[in-house]
Amino acid sequence: MSSLTHINPLTDPRWLQLVQCHTSTAFHAPAWLAVLADTYGFTPQAALLVDDDGTPRAGLPYVHVSDIFGARCVTLPFSDFCDPLLQTEAEWQALIQPLLECGAPVVLRPLHNQVPLSDPRFTLTKKAHWHRIDVKPDLEAIWKRNDEATHRAIKKAQRDGVSVSVRQDKAAIRAYFEMHLGIRKHKYGMLAQPWPFFEAIFKHWFEPGQGAVLVASHQDQVVAGTLVLRWKDTLYYKFNASARDQLGARPNDLIMWELIGYAKQLGCDWVDLGLSDWGQEGLLRFKGKYATEEGVISFLKHIPQTFAPNAGEAQLRGLLGTLTTLLIDPGVPDTVTESAGNSLYQFFV
Repeated sequence: MSSLTHINPLTDPRWLQLVQCHTSTAFHAPAWLAVLADTYGFTPQAALLVDDDGTPRAGLPYVHVSDIFGARCVTLPFSDFCDPLLQTEAEWQALIQPLLECGAPVVLRPLHNQVPLSDPRFTLTKKAHWHRIDVKPDLEAIWKRNDEATHRAIKKAQRDGVSVSVRQDKAAIRAYFEMHLGIRKHKYGMLAQPWPFFEAIFKHWFEPGQGAVLVASHQDQVVAGTLVLRWKDTLYYKFNASARDQLGARPNDLIMWELIGYAKQLGCDWVDLGLSDWGQEGLLRFKGKYATEEGVISFLKHIPQTFAPNAGEAQLRGLLGTLTTLLIDPGVPDTVTESAGNSLYQFFV
């Protein structure tokens, strides 16, 4: 027999015990939950099934969000995906039922665990792509696995003098963030995640030695960067950005190749390339060149029959969109756009 309890996964050692023995991802890690708590003020919780001897058997992390758009329960905000850690339908029903009874919408993003997809109480609202690279073979075999166009791109970067260094200092994160802010603003028309979010990543991942930025330099200028997080046997390619006027030097291809070597150096088996939206054709082609595995992240939502939505939600979301458009205008200083992300990004959950 097992019993259901609700815990704080940041302080209860049973959560760490569960994620260490279960097939978990970086988005289940206490360090990731701590980043969300520090940045956005969330209070992470987890539904946990515990055996009679005290051993955690299954779990589901979540946060209750309550803001100008109303209340909802999210597994998990600002995370590429987050599967329930369970094996059976019975475990799923035991873990999800208390969340369904909270009276607010429940939002999930499963990838590897398909059990939630068969629950008729949830509606599929969106899909996203996911890619992963198997880095268990030796580097020569991985090189041969890639096509000639990929080889040419990597060799061009090397010939042009692009170099890649692995850095774990805060200055490297800030240098990366400057590019991240620019590409989000000028290419994608979006606000960037708050700078305090990256400061929290430095504190909870980089300082313990589980995070790094692979920085590409060309002619003494930082031209691209990829922020990675290590969890168990996987290196997570969490963020990437590059200088728009330096893409011809192919720094991102060289970073990817060096990242594969770095993952092998750490003893990892996989490089997780994360979420890509359905319409990001250029990004999908880039990841697809290297990936050995693809999948689909499902966005699921349950809305209780008795739930009364915020009457002004549509108007508020329209206003948020208008503000975003104004604040990403090229004439707006990047420092103002950065401050806007610090203040408004929390509402994009």
